[in-house]
This record gives sequence, C-alpha cells and structure tokens, in this order.
Amino acid sequence: MEHMNIRIFLLLIVVIFTFNTAVFSKTITVCSTCEFHNISAANEVVVDGDEILVKAGVYQEQEINITKSIILRTDGEVIVDGENKGSVFNISADNVVIDGFVIKNVEQSYIKEYAAIHFYKSRNFTVSNNILENVFFGVLIEKSHDGKIFNNQISSFGKEESSSGNGIHIWHSSRIEVHDNVVHNMRDGIYFEFVTKSKIFNNKSYNNLRYGLHFMFSNNDDYYNNTFSHNGAGVAVMFSKFITMTGNTFIDNWGASSYGLLLKEIYDAEIVNNKFQRNTTGITLEGSTRINYLENDFINNGWAVKVTGACYKNDFRHNNFIGNSFDLSYNGQINDNKFDSNYWSNYAGYDLDKDGIGDVPFRPVKLFSYIVNQTPETIVLLRSLFVDIINFSEKVSPVFTPDNLIDPHPMMKARQ
Repeated sequence: MEHMNIRIFLLLIVVIFTFNTAVFSKTITVCSTCEFHNISAANEVVVDGDEILVKAGVYQEQEINITKSIILRTDGEVIVDGENKGSVFNISADNVVIDGFVIKNVEQSYIKEYAAIHFYKSRNFTVSNNILENVFFGVLIEKSHDGKIFNNQISSFGKEESSSGNGIHIWHSSRIEVHDNVVHNMRDGIYFEFVTKSKIFNNKSYNNLRYGLHFMFSNNDDYYNNTFSHNGAGVAVMFSKFITMTGNTFIDNWGASSYGLLLKEIYDAEIVNNKFQRNTTGITLEGSTRINYLENDFINNGWAVKVTGACYKNDFRHNNFIGNSFDLSYNGQINDNKFDSNYWSNYAGYDLDKDGIGDVPFRPVKLFSYIVNQTPETIVLLRSLFVDIINFSEKVSPVFTPDNLIDPHPMMKARQ
C-alpha cells in the first residue's frame, strides 16, 4: 500500500510539472513600441519553452547568445542587421527553432568562423524559412544532432575562396536533414565533414566559388534530387563510405580542372539515376572502389568519366553516354571494373538479330583520350582526321588501353 502511494505521488509530481510548463510558457513580443525593443533584451528574460515573436522591422543586433530551449519566429518582414560585427545568433541549447528571419551583414574574418546562425552542441534544432544575405558563413553546425535545415535562401558576395565562407557548414554531427534550400555565391554551397546518417535533398546550389557540395569523412549519408550548377568544381565527395547519390543533376560546371562529381577514396557507394550534363568532366574517380553506377545520363560533357589510379570493382550498367567528347578516360593498363549494357552514342556497331544489343563489343576508351591526358595541348586536334586514324589503330590492336576494357553488350537505344 505504501509503495502504491509513493508511485501515485511521483506520478502527480510529473503531471503537475508538465502542466506548469505548458501553462507558464509565454510569448515575448519584440517591436519598436513593445516592452522589449530588440531580440537581445527579450532573450535575457526567456526560460525553456518560451517563444520570442519579432514584429516587422529592422534590428541592428549581433552576438545574440541563446542558451534556452526557445522558439524565435517573425510576424512580417524582420531584418536582423549584424552590421559586420561578428555572428548574429549563437545557439548552445536543445530544441531551438529559428524561423522566418532576414539576416544580413555577418563579419568576414580570416581567423574566426562568424555565421548568421551558429549551433554548438545542440539537439533537435530547426532552421527554416530564413533569408541570409551578405554572410560569411550562413548556417554553421558543430557537434550537434537531430536537426533540420530547410527552405532557406543563403548568399553572399564572395569573390575569393580565401575570404569567403560556406553556405551550410556542418561538422562532427549526425542525423541532420538539409533540404529545399537555395545556396549561391558562397565558397562551398554545402559542406559536410564527419557527418553521419544524414540527408541532403531538393537543394539548389549554384555559382559557388569552389564546390556546390563538399563532403569529407562522412559515412552512411544520402543525397538526392539536388541540382549543382555553375560551380567552380561541382561536387567533391572524399574519404567516405556507404554513400547513396540518386536523382541529382550536375550541370554546367566548367573550368580547366572542373568536374560534375569528384570521388576520392570512396567505398561501397550507390550512384543511381543522376544527370551529368555540360561539365568539363562528368565524374572523376580517384582511389574509389565497389561503387555501382546505374542508370545515369552523361550528356555533352568534355569527359563523361575519368578513372585514375586504384579504382577497383566498380560496376557501370545501363547508363547513357550521349554526345560526350570522350566517354571514358583510363590511365592504367589493368582493368578490374565492369562496363555492361550501357548506351554509347559513339557506338558504330550493328544488331543483326534485332534484340536491341549490339553484336560487336564496344571499346569506350579512345587512344586520343590517352594522348590528351599525357599532353593536354593536343586537344586542338580533336576533330581532325589524324584523331580518327589513331583511334582506329588502337581499336584494332589495343596497346595503351586494357584489352578487357569493353562493354560486351552495348545497347542500341538510349534508356528512356
């Protein structure tokens, strides 16, 4: 009987505490005629569970340090001007929401990562529906987990990599969702380092100085349905494993050393149903192994795929290679990768039995591609008769390319 009474007493305490938290959570309004004229003043009196509602207006504020679990939202257009004096919002609490702000003028620094919104050791956070303009870093996340960053617009006026920050920068974190954001004119649009079990989807990242997406030492992540265009060098995914990349578009990433996608030291990945169009190089592989490339489109690139050293057991199947200057570049004489059942617009074979599969295997590596890799200046000969002759000679008697690097079942029609 006594134990039962103790249980009932403890249950009542929990109920009363929950009730009090719900009842006494309050909304603090900020405006020019309110009791609190700025966000910083309201932030000093909040407790866990409170909400700060900011009315339309321009607020010159910076270094707002949030240490309570609160919601910050807006009523009308709210512009927070950091006046190029440090960061704007610094959050070190769980369950914080920042929604609907226009944040501009974050200080640029060569020694400190100032950001419009900076989370440190936080959980269950949300950053949504914000416009970040003329920022150094946009959203900076460090050692945080279970967050959502969505429907934000992030941009700056960066002209040099050394003096620019990243749009969405996430470090040592997990279970983060980044989706439906538009990021441009930053150093890297989106940057992941030591980030696990996270998703990047439905974002547009363009006109960034370095990469649309920069991805390092991050495992078990997915990115899908993103568009990366007109960036310095498209997307770089490096030193990671168990990555899934599906339904993305890599387009118009041009430059002397540019590419749609760089894979460096990547293992056990899935690259499925992506479009690589009008890039200097569609995909560059370096030291990447056990990757499945399925149903991708490589259209009008300089090089569709460049395979460099230490790339093993990669499988290319049911891809479309259409109108590329070079479909495949390969710098070794040993091949441990498979190319099967792809469509090659340069295939000149025949299909006598009308089964949709070419009767003659296709060799995707041309000798001229090998020559251009060794001597880039020879690219001026690309459309000459000389190139046709040397490519034909290598096709008849392979010397510089692996003898087994063929597609034994080239498709006669492109996959729709």
